[in-house]
Amino acid sequence: MSAEEGTVEISQGGLMDNKLSFLQDIIGKDISRRNFLKYTGYTGLTTLGAGSLLAACGGSDAQQSAGPAPKGSKVAGNLTLVYMGDASSKKAWDSLFALFSKDYPDVKFTAKAIPSANWAAFFDTVSTQIAGGQNYDIIQVATEGQRLFASRGLVEPIDAYIARDKDEIDEFYSDIHPNLVKWNKEHSSPDGKTYYLPGEFNTMCMWYNSEMFKQAGVDEPSDDWKWNDFLAASQKITKPGQVFGMSVTPEYFVGIMPWLLTNGASTLSADWKQSTVNSPAAIEAAKFMRELVAKKISPLPGGTFDAISAMSQGKLAMFGGGRWPVLNVRKFNLVDKVKIVPWPQKTQKGSPIGWNAYPIMKASQNKEAAWAFVKFITTKKASEYFAQQGGTIVPPRKSVATSDAFLANAPKGSEKLYEALDYATPIPSPDKGSVIQKAIEDTWKQILAGNTPAEQALAQLDQTIKANL
Repeated sequence: MSAEEGTVEISQGGLMDNKLSFLQDIIGKDISRRNFLKYTGYTGLTTLGAGSLLAACGGSDAQQSAGPAPKGSKVAGNLTLVYMGDASSKKAWDSLFALFSKDYPDVKFTAKAIPSANWAAFFDTVSTQIAGGQNYDIIQVATEGQRLFASRGLVEPIDAYIARDKDEIDEFYSDIHPNLVKWNKEHSSPDGKTYYLPGEFNTMCMWYNSEMFKQAGVDEPSDDWKWNDFLAASQKITKPGQVFGMSVTPEYFVGIMPWLLTNGASTLSADWKQSTVNSPAAIEAAKFMRELVAKKISPLPGGTFDAISAMSQGKLAMFGGGRWPVLNVRKFNLVDKVKIVPWPQKTQKGSPIGWNAYPIMKASQNKEAAWAFVKFITTKKASEYFAQQGGTIVPPRKSVATSDAFLANAPKGSEKLYEALDYATPIPSPDKGSVIQKAIEDTWKQILAGNTPAEQALAQLDQTIKANL
């Protein structure tokens, strides 16, 4: 519904209050009514389209799906998708979308990339656009936003579509790790309904420059190396102010969770209902990370330090990553020098995992075309093509992740990213996950900089997390 077709006064509350609450959860800020107007792009008009607000908050009765069409029905019409991406990944995505269009020539497909620093920022942008009246048929949603989008009624349950196309979905499930199916059911739905199919994912491993290890006379790490092995290697390679052994960062998924999980710790309990961030094991992990900075094994986080560029210059031996560093590793001609191993462990192997999904938006006017894309992106053909084009995420299909489509022109050990599914832990993502993530990262910045002792910082963080659960 457009603004001309129906409007609602902003000052009357009601729908606005619901949208205000939604934005507070996604953006992670204490939003006043004035800030609400700023975040939704409001510029002085007294009204917003009622349809856009209803769509943002789950849709009106008229938008509810009548259920899937009979199997084999023609798929046609307009289809819009928004995803997180930038110039470095656009080519691969565009190739994938072109492949979809070949299979569904009667669908007019439009894709929009939103470059973002992290998923919280991406959801910030998307939620602002939805509040401003933008409708999408499909939105790329990572683990961090899946339960939130479902709990707010923004996405369509797909159980009926799965039942109709059971043969296709069963084939897909037979080729993916059972943990992906299990985690998707446990963590992505607030009510037992199915809103997502698990898609491509990232885990965390250690990327290291094998030539720098050899030049320093250090043995290359094994799959079961320990924190002490990592520390000894880092100290031997490090030349304070010139060469760093490792780049430690205060990023939740990339820099914090791997150290917590490999010490048997986490930020939240397994059900995401209780804070565990100030456990003895978590404090120990935070202190270890701070030690790496204090001993100048790692540069101080922040600034313009670029890990892959530094590695190409022989100034950095190790950094943590999922699949995404592969494009720049190729760019700097490091494929034959860099290798990948599991993260060093203190008490156990550990890695966070986050997976993508492509939900059908409840406000979509073409759910059949949206479901066609959801199914398409799970196919082996799509996974292989995306991997060959330089995809920066791990395909969910084992047959693809262990094939040359994924492993060719990539560092030795790239298969470790898929193997991490055996021991990975879903990145904790409760409804107010963006609020909690910001608090976690802000706290770790202070710890790594040496501004606040780990015990004190994590005790304060524990209270902040509890207040947002």
